[in-house]
Formats: sequence, structure tokens, C-alpha cells
Amino acid sequence: MSNTIRLSLLLGNHLENMVNVASVMADFKFNILSLESQKKGENIILFLMLKSTSDNPDKNGLLKSVQSIPNWIETKIIKTLPREKKEKGYEVVLDSVIEGIISIDDEGSLTTINRVAKEIAGVESSYNISGKRIHDLPILDNDLQNTLKTKEIKRQTKNVITEKGRIQFFSCCKPIKDSNNHMIGAVEIMKYIKDIEDLANTVSQHSDIAFGDIIGKSAVIRETISLAQKIADTDSIVSIRGESGTGKEIFARAIAFDSCRCKSIVPINCAALPESLLESELFGYVGGAFTGANKRGKPGLFEIANEGTIFLDEIGDIPLNVQAKVLRVIEEKRIRRIGGADEIPVNVRIITATNKNLEQMIEQKAFREDLYYRINVLPVHIPPLRQRRDDIPLLVDHFLSRLNLKLNKSVEFIDKSAYKKLLEYHWPGNVRELKNVIERAAILTSTDQITDACILFSFESEGEIKSLKHKFSSQLGKKSLNAMVNDYEKIILEKALKKPLSLRKTAKMLDVSHTTLLNKIKKYQIKMEIN
Repeated sequence: MSNTIRLSLLLGNHLENMVNVASVMADFKFNILSLESQKKGENIILFLMLKSTSDNPDKNGLLKSVQSIPNWIETKIIKTLPREKKEKGYEVVLDSVIEGIISIDDEGSLTTINRVAKEIAGVESSYNISGKRIHDLPILDNDLQNTLKTKEIKRQTKNVITEKGRIQFFSCCKPIKDSNNHMIGAVEIMKYIKDIEDLANTVSQHSDIAFGDIIGKSAVIRETISLAQKIADTDSIVSIRGESGTGKEIFARAIAFDSCRCKSIVPINCAALPESLLESELFGYVGGAFTGANKRGKPGLFEIANEGTIFLDEIGDIPLNVQAKVLRVIEEKRIRRIGGADEIPVNVRIITATNKNLEQMIEQKAFREDLYYRINVLPVHIPPLRQRRDDIPLLVDHFLSRLNLKLNKSVEFIDKSAYKKLLEYHWPGNVRELKNVIERAAILTSTDQITDACILFSFESEGEIKSLKHKFSSQLGKKSLNAMVNDYEKIILEKALKKPLSLRKTAKMLDVSHTTLLNKIKKYQIKMEIN
């Protein structure tokens, strides 16, 4: 019989209940090793782990005698105490994750070490942390204990030599605080570099894109997605219009994926190739058609996309003579390779995209009017980012999750001042520019959050670089390298100190100690404004 039981009693007097239970246990020579209690309505549930001091314990007699306790309701034999069950479940969860996790309390004693962390630390899977301190692990650094002292997050790549060989991993040490913001410990999370690289490669690969992958909750983007979904499963030509950076190719891929032409999508940027190459890429050529041509010839993209979808990006940049050939493919569903006489049937769905004003180009005789009407059957207009500012937080979160993998960082927050700066900007480069700005900010920040100081738009960073280049190039030969570095450091400090932050927060933003910042302010005689 298990030595763990569950007693249900009427709530009554708690002290009286405990005395009665202890008295029965003592009569049958059972010690209470562990006790847990839970209040449930008008009842109290007691979970007891018992150990007999007798060579022949009378367990059945104990169970019968328990029923005589005043306020007794029910007795059940159980296998595990609730706390132990919870701890075992917690261990299983920790051991199932791919990251290594080690935690300590505020005195440096080990409180958690999971399976992956044991591998990295070079200890056996059966290693028991009870009574062990962080120094007992064969790890050479003191990062966790330093985190207890500095109360700061520390990230770095580490190499550890174990009996199984060299292990390279990314480490992030964080303080653990209670609800009153008091330090109660620290945790180190470790990710194998190879796992990070594999995941980053998987995320960055050009996979199929569905409408569910398009980020946005604003009314304008939802309406655009809804229209695109309605026209996706047709063979009609789709013309996607929108400013540069709005995500025209993403919509093209989602339309193709959601259609009966999802077999393949063949994209080509018509603006990226000169006229001669564009024609051969689209229609192919026969062997010996021109100098340098493959002797066996080459199929064009219309042939390669047969039974699938071809995406003609930047169609407004196609030369007029090539426009005529594209029009012929649309009307006759046949192509003729360069230098060839045979006509080859093709059955493709065409999606086009442009950020140009085709109507104006028609007036300027730069775009064929007949081609315009053939491709403009189902127009889809993608709104610019300035018309869907509600989507900026969602897009930022999406970009940060990918950038953390790419950059081996753990940027988790964007403060209110940074968001304010993002929301007030007019975004001429749209979503593409937002992605670049967030990547720049994630690289610049030295903490787990992005402040407005890290948000630099293209015109700001370019102007800053040009200004500094001019300033310091004029000093070459007149000042020593050390003097010019000091000048540059002073400029950075002056800019940082203009932010409405405390000196401690400014030091944290610059990733230096509070003392170091004070010494540098004194060194450069920087005057502090008193607010």
C-alpha cells in the first residue's frame, strides 16, 4: 500500500483537525514526513506522506481508525503529493525544450537545470542539484552570479569543452525578480548555435506564402486580402498595383498559392534585366540563336511556368517591343523562341505588378494601351503603410521574432517613445523600410528593448554619417587618432544625455556602468541640463 493518503475533512477548527489527525498517526506508529493542505469549499483536503516506525505497520487499522476522526468525510490512497506531481510535470516540460536552462536563487544555489543544460555543462543526466551551488558545475564563467550583482541582462556566444567535444552556444543571462521588483535569482538560457542557424535558414528560405501569412488587422489591408482571396482561384490576369515596398510579390505568391495554379510560381523582375536578356529570359531561344547562346537552346520562363503561374514584377519597365510579344502570348497562348520558327503552346496564369502610373505612361506612349487593358482585368491595389498605421505594432513584432534568430539576440520590447516615432513617420519606403529600420534598431540596441534613440530612418543615418565623415576627414593630419576618437565619443555622449532619461538608464542604454558614464562626463566637461 502506498504511504501517501488524501483525507477530506469538514473545515471546522483547523488546529483541532490537525491534532486529531496527528494523534491517530501516532497511535499506529506513523510519522508524517510531508503534509500539504488545500481548502475546497466547506472542506479541507490534507495530503500526507507517512513513514511507519514499526516493523509490522498496521496500515489497514490506520485507515479504519482515520474514519473516527471528527469531521472526517473521505480517505483515498494516492501515489504522489500534488507538489511532487507539479514538480515532475515541470521537469518534463523543461527537459522537452531545445534550449538549455540553468537557474539559481539569490544565494547562488542551483534551483533548475534541464537536460540540454546538463549536456552543455558536461554533467550526467542523473545529476542531482539538491544542495549544489553554481560553482559545483564544471563551467568556467561566473555570468549567472554576475547577473545577480549587476541586475543586468548579458548576451554572448560561448564555447565549452566537454568530454564529448567542443560545444558552441548562445547564452542569455537574465535576473529573476519578484512582484516587488526584488532580485530572487537569475536564469541562463542557452541555445545551440547550430539550432539557431538551422532555424534562421528555414525561416529565411522562400517558402509558399498563404493569405494567412500576410500581417495586418487594419480595415484597408483586410479588404485588400478579401478581394485577393475572391479572385485567386481563377485563370484571369491579376494586376497588382502599389508603391514600392508595400508587398506586391507577397500578394502575388499568396494568390498563386490559393489558386488552381499553385503547382509553381515563376517570378521575374522585368526592371532588373536589359532588353536583350529580358526577351531571352521570357521566351527562350534555340541553339545558336546568337553569339554565346547555349548550343542546345534554352526554354523561357513562360515555358517553365506552363500549367502554373508567371509573375511579371515591374511590368511597367518592359520595353515596347517586348510588350508586343507579351500581348501576343496573352492573346494566342503561344510563344516563339528567339531564332526559332516553331510556335510552342503555353498555358499559364499571369500576375503582373508595378508601382508606376500606367495610365500616364500610356499618354506618354511608353506603355501599350492594348496590353494595359489585357492585364487590367482584376486590379488589386495594395495600400501604403501610412494608410494602415494600426498594423505597425504587428509588423514590428513579426520582424523582431525573425531578427532575433538572425542576429542571435533577444530583443523583446519597444518602448512608448520608439513606437511614437514609428507611428508619426510617413514611411515613403513602406513595409520594406519598416523592416530595415527595425533591423537597424535591433543591431544598435545593447539591451532587450528598443528605445527611440535606436530608431534611425534612412535620411537620419545617412545625414549623420555624411556629417561625421566631413567633420573627421577635415581633422586628418591635424589631430591624433586618440584625439579624434575622444571627439567622437563626446558627440555620442552629448546626444545620449539629451534624452529624457536618468543617468542610470542612459548608462544602461550605452551599455556602460553608471560610474564609467560619470567619469566620462567629467572627462569631457559635459554640462548637464537641470530639468
